Amino acid sequence: VQLVESGGGLVQSGDSLRLSCATSGFNLDDSAIAWFRRAPGKEPEGISCISGSDGAVTWREESVKGRFTTSIDNAKNTVYLEITSLKPEDTAVYYCAADVGCYTWIPGAWEYRGQGTQVTVSS
Repeated sequence: VQLVESGGGLVQSGDSLRLSCATSGFNLDDSAIAWFRRAPGKEPEGISCISGSDGAVTWREESVKGRFTTSIDNAKNTVYLEITSLKPEDTAVYYCAADVGCYTWIPGAWEYRGQGTQVTVSS
């Protein structure tokens, strides 16, 4: 099983990014993929979870829906997280995790996770 994130980088406040989570080694159609982020000095926090079977999205907080979009391309076995109007407080390592469903926001409870991609937002 592999989850490989990409798309991070150093950006300016107000920019947009699309992060990718390329998956392999398991059936994405029978799984769920969550996005988490770990800001410097903080505990990881969940952002969204998308079902591989029907693309339904669950958000940990409704307030992020305006700037964050999660989507899935089953043909490419890839899940995306698009972030618009980036703010310095969005600076974090963003990583994806896989399991059988969107059952928990506890990061350590997810079966598989990637190494993450760094997003740094300058003001």
